[in-house]
Amino acid sequence: MTELTEYLESLPAPERACVEHVYARARALVPEASDGVGYGMPALVLDGKPLLSVMVAKTHIGLYPFSPGALETVRDELAGFSLSKGTVRFSSDHPVPDDLLDRLVLARRAEIRAR
Repeated sequence: MTELTEYLESLPAPERACVEHVYARARALVPEASDGVGYGMPALVLDGKPLLSVMVAKTHIGLYPFSPGALETVRDELAGFSLSKGTVRFSSDHPVPDDLLDRLVLARRAEIRAR
């Protein structure tokens, strides 16, 4: 069992489904990514670099693409979400739309592969 699997199993149902959905989309887009840790958080890892982490906080769910540059590719379309330099905050009631999530994941994959 990986840290990511253990983390997902620890989540309450509504948040777990939302977080699992994000990871499932990322895995479908980047099947070569594996469970790992990025900056101390359970994450998907690609070529030894963190691809994406999704963590439940007290008042939101945080999506961490580990890249301000990747986030910039969709920032203008994330109106209504709380954003910081490298985080998108959302909730199970107001998830990140799949098309934006997909583009963010693919931007991060391209960034990792370009290095």
